[in-house]
Amino acid sequence: MSKKAFASQGDLEAKTISFTQLGEGLYAFTTEGDPNTGIIIGDDGVMVIDTQATPVMAKEVLTRIREVTDKPVKYVVLSHYHAVRVLGAVAYQPEQIIASAATHSLIHERGQEDWDSEYGRFPRLFQAAESIPGLTWPSLTFTDKMTVYLGKRRVEIMHLGRAHTAGDTVVWIPDSGVMFSGDTVEYRSACYCGDAHFRDWPETLGRLKSFNPQALVPGRGDALTTPDMVAEGIHLTQSFLNDTYAPVAAAAAKGWPLKDAFAACRDACDPKYSDYAIYEHCLPFNVARAYDEANGIDHPRIWTAQRDQDMWEALQQ
Repeated sequence: MSKKAFASQGDLEAKTISFTQLGEGLYAFTTEGDPNTGIIIGDDGVMVIDTQATPVMAKEVLTRIREVTDKPVKYVVLSHYHAVRVLGAVAYQPEQIIASAATHSLIHERGQEDWDSEYGRFPRLFQAAESIPGLTWPSLTFTDKMTVYLGKRRVEIMHLGRAHTAGDTVVWIPDSGVMFSGDTVEYRSACYCGDAHFRDWPETLGRLKSFNPQALVPGRGDALTTPDMVAEGIHLTQSFLNDTYAPVAAAAAKGWPLKDAFAACRDACDPKYSDYAIYEHCLPFNVARAYDEANGIDHPRIWTAQRDQDMWEALQQ
């Protein structure tokens, strides 16, 4: 088998943007498996969930927002700390940037390393990287839940548990039954699990499911506009996690080396998920984290640009 290009360095094709309405004043900015952005329009302002990776790329979102409202962006919510989600925040000129306390801690711990790592992995997602002024820091944090009112519109911002990261945040709109899940749910896109908590994630999905969302904006993939699509998205996410972790955990229990665990995971997952967006990108990082967790490493190790390359070379050669 020929050596695969590192991560997504070979993914240079521009994606088609969709701007989908899920309810009154509720929109999803999606781009064929690239990171999604959510938009909530209230009586007196706008909330944006996840920002895109650079201020220049965020202006693509702002263009769509301005097609439907001239209200100011009052809030930006960070669903978690990853660079492709947060580094475009300054473009919105929000009054407040909201994140969970755990996400704030992760930015302190590994924000710069993550930025360097992600830029090396997926350069297309960092168009005009020179426009990034620095790390994005929240101005408001919460532990479990906070409520924001956009005029009369109530917005619930919640940390339901560890999943894609230790600090994942979801946003719930009670008046319409719409959920913005961040990367806690993906739709026909690989889950990136390099910073995940595999054994906690299913319980977190269960808590999200208990809200009975009528529509949902996943972290990647199409907007889920019906309850049946929401159920499918949650199920596919759960299946992807199980199919990734189980063979790796079994290999770790037998004392197999990481490379053999990688082969076992590929045998299980390739037939089901090889056509998912960013599947090949995610697989080595996912296996490395699953192997660590199965061996008792609860807190994910920090990915750096050098660790990325070393791990990729070890598994792909």
